[in-house]
Amino acid sequence: MKSTVETRRRRGDERAGARPGGGKAWARRFSWSALLWTLVFPQRTQKVRVTLPGVVLIGLSMGVGLAAYNSANNILFITLSLLLSCLVLSGVLSWLNLRALRWELIAEAPMRAGQPHPVVLRVENAKRVLPTYGVWFEMRSTSIANTERLGLRGRLDPRAEMRLDWSVCPARRGRERLELAAVGSLFPFGFLRKTFAVNERTEVIVWPAPVEYRRFPAALWERRQPGHPLKRAGVGGDLFALRRYRQGDSHRLIHWKASARLRQLMVTRYAAEAQDGYSLWLKTPADRWTRPEQFELLCSFAATLAEDLFTAGRLSAVAIDDEPFAAVRRVADLETFLDRLALVGVVNEAEAAGGVSPLPGEPGRKSRRNNVLTFAPDGARGVAAYVDGEKAASA
Repeated sequence: MKSTVETRRRRGDERAGARPGGGKAWARRFSWSALLWTLVFPQRTQKVRVTLPGVVLIGLSMGVGLAAYNSANNILFITLSLLLSCLVLSGVLSWLNLRALRWELIAEAPMRAGQPHPVVLRVENAKRVLPTYGVWFEMRSTSIANTERLGLRGRLDPRAEMRLDWSVCPARRGRERLELAAVGSLFPFGFLRKTFAVNERTEVIVWPAPVEYRRFPAALWERRQPGHPLKRAGVGGDLFALRRYRQGDSHRLIHWKASARLRQLMVTRYAAEAQDGYSLWLKTPADRWTRPEQFELLCSFAATLAEDLFTAGRLSAVAIDDEPFAAVRRVADLETFLDRLALVGVVNEAEAAGGVSPLPGEPGRKSRRNNVLTFAPDGARGVAAYVDGEKAASA
């Protein structure tokens, strides 16, 4: 039923290397001065923080430097230069580790409230020679208060890619924002923590959560049995009409008595059969749905009921507030209605004046249709469904 719609946002040029953070590649030629300037004055989105081993290294370097200055010992000066070289080399290697790294956030829409949904982060190393190690990605979501971290599992070879799985469980219906906040690395020695702010976002629609409900058998669910004949030809069991025999018709459909009476071959045509269809009408006036939790239950109840009726082949049309009824013939029609349920909200009295009746089953502009399914509050927390004014189900 769900259509897999991939929401993809790629930063960087596919034909050239990309900077860390997904930006476009350098347009000018390579020069050592530009490289040195980039290392000395990094971009604003880059953050370099010293870790605890880095603090120990800096303290040790300062101690060795003071001892070398006071004693004028060449061995201590050589030791100091080696320690400072390790710190500088750590920064250069971390910069090379994150260079030309690309990523792509892939999410299948739509999601369902209260159910875990897989999200894939595709990572590609566009470098030609150097591999990538120890990179993590900080992920955020509307339903997640804290940032979750996804890390590379081992080594990412040049011109290779890796897919990282992330599970998101939306808390409620609406729009779920997925965000890749930052990319970081401690490679190679762990002296420096280098991160790049990304702020890559995408939004996915979250459908209402399914709920359990109870049907009442005395209502119109079984007032007319399925399979009543329609006034059109089909494959039912009731006789609809007779017509002349055409080449290709089955011999089993020949009506021999009528053919003998009319002295030409006649073929039987049967009436089509159909089940009772229901029109779902969701009314959302603010004076009726005063409790937010009851309104959320209404959306979940309407979504679950619409899916069940569509699966049974008994959902004919849907409407929200004063809009005209929209026919539901395909899965895409049902998904469009569920998308609207994910974003619907209460409306004031002026917006809901176009045909919304204050009581279930009260005559109105749309009540001329048969088997109209409406909703109303059932107590302080529940929601009831009515078919032509008769209570049919409750949640």
